[in-house]
Amino acid sequence: MYDYNTKGTCSTKIFFDIIDGRVRNISFKDGCNGNLKALGILAEGMEARELVAKLKGLKCGKRETSCGDQLARAVEKYSGKE
Repeated sequence: MYDYNTKGTCSTKIFFDIIDGRVRNISFKDGCNGNLKALGILAEGMEARELVAKLKGLKCGKRETSCGDQLARAVEKYSGKE
């Protein structure tokens, strides 16, 4: 299981696995509980590269990042290190 310390979001940490190139077992520490559970459910089993392509660069309000963007950055960082 990987853990990633987020920057610039209400969530402070993301936990996930990458198994056979797919993102699994996504959970967030802190942040908007319902929204982040939904994000984890929707992203479950998605190919890592597809997740990065879809979520990287998303912003939350006036912030330069979002929980989705932070998840994409985390997955990108650990892709290929399975």
